[in-house]
Amino acid sequence: MKSGLVASRVFFVSFIPLLLFAIVMWKFPAIAVAQSLVSEDVKHDTPGQVIKQGQSLHIDVDLALVNVTVTDPYNRLVTGLEPDNFRVFENNVEQEIQYFSSEDVPISIGVIFDLSGSMANKVGKAKEAALQFFKTANPQDEFFLVSFNERAEVMSTFTSSVEDLQSRILSASAKGRTALLDGIYLGLSEMRTARNAKRALLIISDGGDNNSRYNERDIKRLVREADTQLYSIGIFDPFEYRSRTMEELNGPSLLTEVTELTGGRAFTVENVNELPDIATKIGTELRNQYILGYHPSNRSHDARWRKIKVKMRAPKGLPPLSIYAKTGYYAPSF
Repeated sequence: MKSGLVASRVFFVSFIPLLLFAIVMWKFPAIAVAQSLVSEDVKHDTPGQVIKQGQSLHIDVDLALVNVTVTDPYNRLVTGLEPDNFRVFENNVEQEIQYFSSEDVPISIGVIFDLSGSMANKVGKAKEAALQFFKTANPQDEFFLVSFNERAEVMSTFTSSVEDLQSRILSASAKGRTALLDGIYLGLSEMRTARNAKRALLIISDGGDNNSRYNERDIKRLVREADTQLYSIGIFDPFEYRSRTMEELNGPSLLTEVTELTGGRAFTVENVNELPDIATKIGTELRNQYILGYHPSNRSHDARWRKIKVKMRAPKGLPPLSIYAKTGYYAPSF
């Protein structure tokens, strides 16, 4: 799949560190999930400025950054697009795309791993999937590991040692109830110490929650505020064989809703043998994303939620494309 981000500092440095620093300082990434061709009612064209690797640029901090994944009807990543293939709207007002990149950058990633009793017959393949995901790492990436059953705990703080993560996850066993929402909360809290501006959480779980202190509303609010993309691999039995508890039945929709809020995606797996391939697919997607930057036309610092929508001006000959991106962001309050 796809992935790739950008960066930004606020000094004369290469463009990638520039964009990264802006994200950290102002939490301005924003995005919408959309799939559409450009309509006739747009206000103006928005040709973007291509920023090449190593190019120096001074950028002010009032910059909204949008991570975008593009796929074709076969769910394959679409790469090679240009700035003028995208249009960005904030609260239905078209914005001028001023910065554009599709380069891979270092990522801070947390894996949220389900070790509840319901995972007992799936945990072996789930561990294999996590290990496969770690193998997609770049040298400058950092990872942490959170597990949950009755309660969530940090198994490893940020590290670049994939070997350490592997040994910790391989020795874990599945038992007890499921505090999925607490696991997501702990992952978002741990992400505050990340050193990279591009951030993501990968949740590996069979869904459902029956033991968390936090509720679904709490977590949805937090993920909207966080500058972190969430991805999930939901390991579900076929519907007719699932437990009839509400937690189990709501598991797939819960994972889908929290990931889509952030511009990430939820992958559903019924055959555990598919897990390693899905994990690799997510790792690839994270490294093949586009980033669009714009200065919001609404310059007020009112701390309000601003909706984002990205539309395509698709190149001729391409089928309808799907865009995955964050649904919005909160404006700064100062």
